[in-house]
Amino acid sequence: MERIVIAAYKPKPGMAAELETLVKTHVPLLRSQGLATERESIIMRAKDGTIIEVFEWVSAEAIESAHQNAAVLEMWQSYADVCDYTPLSQLDESQQLFAEFTPMA
Repeated sequence: MERIVIAAYKPKPGMAAELETLVKTHVPLLRSQGLATERESIIMRAKDGTIIEVFEWVSAEAIESAHQNAAVLEMWQSYADVCDYTPLSQLDESQQLFAEFTPMA
């Protein structure tokens, strides 16, 4: 069964542009590996510059297999170079009843 996830990426100092470029290639790479569905992802920005991405994995098994996939591991290393993963609860917006973010094209 498909799994929808919400990920938050806080750019490291001076790395916002690199992160924005990387996020645009994330789901297409997962799709090319048969790991993400064709559901359109949603990418948005929090007030503090954190990028939030909502996308759909093919299954829980696909998530697990990503941890053995060379292309995905390489991409995840690129993410580690430019950002830190952060819990949604760390974003000011998450404290609001209706969390609002700025859409990214």
